[in-house]
Amino acid sequence: MWIADQWKDYEVLDCTEGEKLERWGKYLLIRPDPQVIWETPKTVPGWTHCNGHYHRSKKGGGEWEFFDLPQQWQIHYQSATFHLKPFSFKHTGLFPEQAVNWDWFSGIIRDAKRPVRVLNLFAYTGGATLAAAAAGAQVTHVDASKGMVSWAKENAVSSGLKNAPIRWLVDDCVKFVEREIRRGNHYDALIMDPPSYGRGPKGEIWKIEDMIHPFIRRCTQLLSKDALFFLVNSYTTGLAPAVLTYMISTELKDRKGRVDSQEIGLPVKSSGLILPCGASGRWECTHC
Repeated sequence: MWIADQWKDYEVLDCTEGEKLERWGKYLLIRPDPQVIWETPKTVPGWTHCNGHYHRSKKGGGEWEFFDLPQQWQIHYQSATFHLKPFSFKHTGLFPEQAVNWDWFSGIIRDAKRPVRVLNLFAYTGGATLAAAAAGAQVTHVDASKGMVSWAKENAVSSGLKNAPIRWLVDDCVKFVEREIRRGNHYDALIMDPPSYGRGPKGEIWKIEDMIHPFIRRCTQLLSKDALFFLVNSYTTGLAPAVLTYMISTELKDRKGRVDSQEIGLPVKSSGLILPCGASGRWECTHC
C-alpha cells in the first residue's frame, strides 16, 4: 500500500462504526467512510468535540451538522494551499490520500530536468495540478465542472502559482481527449482521476465500468515518445489494483517502463492502522 504520511495540516485521528474523525488544520470533522466496518470504543476526545458532522441518511445522501465551523478555511501541503469547504455530499474539496501520488510524480518531473507537459483529467480542485506545476511542469487542467475549475484556480493563486503555465479548461474529458488525438497533440505525462459515475457539461454520461479501459486506450495515444509517467486513480470498488495493472500494462506493453498498482491509504493516529482510500495504477518510463 502507498501511504500519504507526510501531512502536517491533516490527519485521521480515529475511525470506527462507519465513520472517521479527521483534523483539517484546526478543525475536526466526522464523516462517513464505507471502508470502516469495524467497531472500537470512541475514546478520542474529538468524537464529542467536533466542528462538523456529516450524518448519512438511510435513504441515501445525508446532511451536515455544524459546530463553529467557518464556511471556508485553508490547509497546506508543502508549498500548496488548499481552500476547503463542506459539500452537501460530505466532501471538503480535497482528497488527502492523493498526496502520496503528488510526491511520486513531482520527483519524476524534477528529475527529468527538461520541459514536461502534463495533462490532468477529471482534475477536480487541482491538487495534482498544483503539485505538477510546483515541480516545474506545464499543466493542462481539465474538468467538466466550471465551479471546480474556478476553485482550482483559487488554490493556484493561494499557492503562489498564479502565473504558472497552467491551462484551465472546462470540458468533457472524453471529448477533449478525442479532439487532442485528432489535433496530434502529445503530453509527457498523464493523470486521471475518473469518477464512478458522472455527467459532462452537456449531460454526457460517464460510467466507469463501461468506459475506463477504452478511455485509457485513447489516452495512451496522447503520450509523447519520451513520456515519463501515466497515473490512473480509482475509488470504485470493482477496480482493484490488479485490474488497473492489467489495463495499463495492456495499453502500454510496447513502451519500456514498469507498471505498479497499489491501494492508497492514510495512517490512523489512534490505532496505527492504515485506512484504505481507493487504488492507484502507475506506469513509469524506465529509460527516460
